[in-house]
Amino acid sequence: MAADRQRTPVRRLFAPTPNAEARTLADILRTETVGGVLVLVAAVAALVWANSPWEDSYSAASEYVPWPGGAAIGLDLDLAHWASDGLLAIFFYVVGLELKREFVAGDLRNPRRAVLPVVAAICGMVVPALVYLLIAASASGPAAQGWAIPTATDIAFALAVLAIIGKHLPSSLRAFLLTLAVVDDLLAITVIAVFYTDDFHITPLLGALLPLIAFGALVQLRKSWWWALLPLGVLTWILVHESGVHATIAGVLLGFTVPVLRRDGGQPGPAEHMEHSWRPVSAGVAVPVFALFAAGVSLRDGGISAAFADPVVPAVMAGLVLGKLAGIFGSTFLLAKFTRAQLDSDLSWWDLVGVALLAGIGFTVSLLIGELAFDATGARAEHVKVAVLMGSALAALFASLVLALRSRTHRRARSEQPEG
Repeated sequence: MAADRQRTPVRRLFAPTPNAEARTLADILRTETVGGVLVLVAAVAALVWANSPWEDSYSAASEYVPWPGGAAIGLDLDLAHWASDGLLAIFFYVVGLELKREFVAGDLRNPRRAVLPVVAAICGMVVPALVYLLIAASASGPAAQGWAIPTATDIAFALAVLAIIGKHLPSSLRAFLLTLAVVDDLLAITVIAVFYTDDFHITPLLGALLPLIAFGALVQLRKSWWWALLPLGVLTWILVHESGVHATIAGVLLGFTVPVLRRDGGQPGPAEHMEHSWRPVSAGVAVPVFALFAAGVSLRDGGISAAFADPVVPAVMAGLVLGKLAGIFGSTFLLAKFTRAQLDSDLSWWDLVGVALLAGIGFTVSLLIGELAFDATGARAEHVKVAVLMGSALAALFASLVLALRSRTHRRARSEQPEG
């Protein structure tokens, strides 16, 4: 019996990442890191602009309608809405490509490797939502509809922080964060489509299937005709927008149609090529511009004190910082105990604490859900912006402290290893 137990392989959490996946991860990290820095710059610029003597120009720019003639088809949107509904569709298109690649050729194709990030992502959404509802129960008005605000993770911000302060952390930990964030994005997309869709109209949504199918047929035939694919993608977006479903869902649907593998079954396939082409546009343009119009909240004339008088603010902050930590770390720890799995020898539980805190950086999707949950021009929407910004900043600060210490420990351990 003892010999049988010795022959039974020990299941390890966060096993080293295969070389092919590690190369893909490295490419994604480089782009997302730059994107995260640009988003931070855009957010700071928005805060400075909105609290400067020129704050009226910030409001005027956000509310400017560049195409008033689009009223006939519901596209007479101001710049802030074009950023959240239009440009973020590019971000979600890249998310759709990521999701499909992970399910077909990444960690999520293997049930044994997928169970950890999937469970962690689910608990990392459920626990923050419960924390939010518990604290916001005393708030006036329909505060409960903001339950999903602290459930999202901003992967660009998180990876940027990780790249700056966690250079010596094992790649398996980075891969876990990326996979967890991909699953988190899938859940966030589902939440937006199911819980934040108003005035649903079935006819435009059914109409969107025609250009979507045509787009899918072309990419399945490996046709990269941008002059055909781009109009089909825009038409799909317009029809989804008209249906009442948030228009960013169109980006996800389009991403799902793109094949991951080459015709001979090898990699990289069309999805990776398109991801390589569109990720810089998403990380370098779409998300920073959205941040510029979404993060500008006035903190003058008692803005901070007014925000903290609203229970929604501590609810969002606690959900991002404490809820994410409890959900991700707690579920992983319990999964290890119940399955008798062990951490990989290169890691400690403190590494996971740092990553769980890092997942509390909600920014992009949290701001988007905040706009959908509450009137974008109302006082509570402004309070939510304060909560998301401060909660994400606290999560980044605490994660940086933990991961900086862990990175130093990993660097010291590697330097002490004998050469050869």
